[in-house]
Amino acid sequence: KTYVSRMQRIEKRWNRNKPTRKGFFMATSALQFSHVTLGYENIITTSDLNLTIPQGDYLCIIGENGSGKSTFVKNLLGLLKPLSGEIALTGDWKRSDIGYLPQQTQVQKDFPASVREIVLSGCQGRCGSRPFYNKEEKQLAEENIRKMQIDKLSKRCYRELSGGQQQRVLLARALCATQKMLLLDEPVSGLDPKVTAEMYRLIDELNHRDGITIIMISHDIAAAVKYASHILHIGNTVFFGTKAEYLQSPQGRLFAAEKGGDEQ
Repeated sequence: KTYVSRMQRIEKRWNRNKPTRKGFFMATSALQFSHVTLGYENIITTSDLNLTIPQGDYLCIIGENGSGKSTFVKNLLGLLKPLSGEIALTGDWKRSDIGYLPQQTQVQKDFPASVREIVLSGCQGRCGSRPFYNKEEKQLAEENIRKMQIDKLSKRCYRELSGGQQQRVLLARALCATQKMLLLDEPVSGLDPKVTAEMYRLIDELNHRDGITIIMISHDIAAAVKYASHILHIGNTVFFGTKAEYLQSPQGRLFAAEKGGDEQ
């Protein structure tokens, strides 16, 4: 199953409404977890999770391998249901407002399509039963191509690009699906330090300049305390709070020491 078709199926599940408007939104919308227990096949990964992620927040989710970060993502996307409790989108938010940037497999990195085709496919959920992209959707794709600074690559084949270029393409694609919230699963995995810094800068601009809510899964504690406004640490115990509070917590001190991460 191809990467684009798989993402289209996910977006078809989400996008049942009209396209979202662009720009900033009042911070009355939120993603709320109320007494949520997460897991799979009756294996509990996270218990009694209570938190609120408001519009415009930058949340970084960290934790050891196997701590339940992937399960968190699947529940947020609606691919899994909580074992108990409720995950709710309030205000004018809905499932279609979540743009998803997943980790790539090697097969997905070799996908034989042009950059423009990949980015434009992010608008698929806006089409409904219409079997073609309209002028507005094509303009949106071009706008996000320019925003991610890949306009010179638009005719290139996706599989010919570097890892950093591919991530910019996928980020532009996710922005075609939504202008409200981005869920990023290890967005700098496998990238060299220079490209990693550029990717973090782009994500930070989307949050501060465009008001897009960022939820990022990461192992990079240094980046978490540099960019995020709040941190969720999933493990044997769960922490949720500001990055300053996290650095003073037992989880934060231990995890930072193990990963060698210091606030920058």
